[in-house]
Amino acid sequence: MANHKSALKRIRQSVKKAAHNRYYHKTTRNALRKLRTTTDAAEATEMFPRVVSMLDRLAKRNIIHKKKASNLKSGLAKHIAAL
Repeated sequence: MANHKSALKRIRQSVKKAAHNRYYHKTTRNALRKLRTTTDAAEATEMFPRVVSMLDRLAKRNIIHKKKASNLKSGLAKHIAAL
């Protein structure tokens, strides 16, 4: 257990930040799943910009790597083009 007041505060902050990051990462993964399972081209085209924005936001905040976000966006674009 931490002995210093600042270390205790750092633990509180990191737990809160981890919960926040987990929420946004899970929300984005659910949106990705929903987009991948969509068979309607019009609906997928409408959802695509929102999902891309979510991925960019995660990459900007270092929740996921920027290249992973890029790979996911590329795969989604290919999926939508194939519909």
